[in-house]
Amino acid sequence: MSIGYACLTIGVPDANLKSCTAKSLTEEKLLEIISYNLKSLKNIIEYNIKNNIKLFRISSDLIPFGSSHLNQLSWWNIFSQEFGEIGRKIMDNDIRVSMHPGQYTVLNSPNDDVVKRAIEDLNYHVKVLDNFGVGENHKIILHIGGVYNDKEQAIKRFADNYKRLNDQVKERLVIENDDKSYNINDVLKIGNGLNIPVVFDNLHNEINCYDREKSDSYWISECNKTWKEKDGRQKIHYSQQDPLKKAGSHSNTIKINKFIEFYESVKGKDIDIMLEVKDKNFSAVKCINSIAENTKIKKLEEEWGRYKYKVLENSPSNYLEIRKLLKDKTQYPAVKFYNYIEDAMEEEITIGNSINTALHVWGYFKNLADDKEKMSFLKSIEDYKNGKVSIKLIKNKLFKMAVKYNESYLLNSYYFL
Repeated sequence: MSIGYACLTIGVPDANLKSCTAKSLTEEKLLEIISYNLKSLKNIIEYNIKNNIKLFRISSDLIPFGSSHLNQLSWWNIFSQEFGEIGRKIMDNDIRVSMHPGQYTVLNSPNDDVVKRAIEDLNYHVKVLDNFGVGENHKIILHIGGVYNDKEQAIKRFADNYKRLNDQVKERLVIENDDKSYNINDVLKIGNGLNIPVVFDNLHNEINCYDREKSDSYWISECNKTWKEKDGRQKIHYSQQDPLKKAGSHSNTIKINKFIEFYESVKGKDIDIMLEVKDKNFSAVKCINSIAENTKIKKLEEEWGRYKYKVLENSPSNYLEIRKLLKDKTQYPAVKFYNYIEDAMEEEITIGNSINTALHVWGYFKNLADDKEKMSFLKSIEDYKNGKVSIKLIKNKLFKMAVKYNESYLLNSYYFL
């Protein structure tokens, strides 16, 4: 079983993606952005390797206007060396990647122009994966599309248009239940009829449910029957509802107790779990660490190094509890550790706690900083107390000093995010 996350990585330097508008598009701009995005993807893959993350969804925005006539570059040839290098890292480290075209890639639209664009977009996604040199177990996930006032006809149109796809697309395509139109039973019928593997999404099933008597584990087993050996391990999507937003909105983080409950229900099934969550790699590492066996407390100590000042800022009491928890070097209390962190993140930050934490971080520099930096920092603390500046300004100053004095421990801290 592998656990992964989608598209973006948080808190990792030089791992963001750039884009541009059609209005500002030039060949030079495209070359610059594609080069930058491939370097970022390489950094993301290296981060995933370091953190034992074996599952990752590559953003469709890797190549701007990749399926559009606006991009006339032979980017697959121009950047073949970069694709090859990233592809070797993926394969040498047994990472499985995927892609997920967006909401405008609709194969069952009654508008043939929309369908043609969808086919072009799927061809683009295949070209990206092919250029990494990865096998057909690295998939492209697609929703069925709209209902258009006639679900039977919409399903028939999907089947007819599926036949228009080339074999390279068909080899990689998998389909997923959604939260509005096509429940898991609908998608299983389509998948079985067309011989397409089916991805089960737990939150979509919770919202757009076919049969509440049947468990997630049941549907995962049913979907498993659609996966052949050549497709690789069965994939599922796992997410949790944001309690403050509309149905289907992904939570900020994966609550570990709820995830462990789900994990226990599917334990023993040979599946890959793609987390769909706003804090991306944070939750992936959390879940991987929490189900790990025969692991030493050093793994949690490394995590604590990244979280500690953020926890101190939010909840000094949880900060002290975690320090006590990690004193016993013979244990591996991962779930309890993350429970304390989750609880801390829900605390309201006070001015006093913010200043206390900023002064802790300042301790790294007070003997290194020059007089100008000292005066500037101490003045900003006073200004913050008096409501003249925000804590963000103070954090920016501390971060710049962390960079200047190469304090790697702080540069890896989540405090600055």
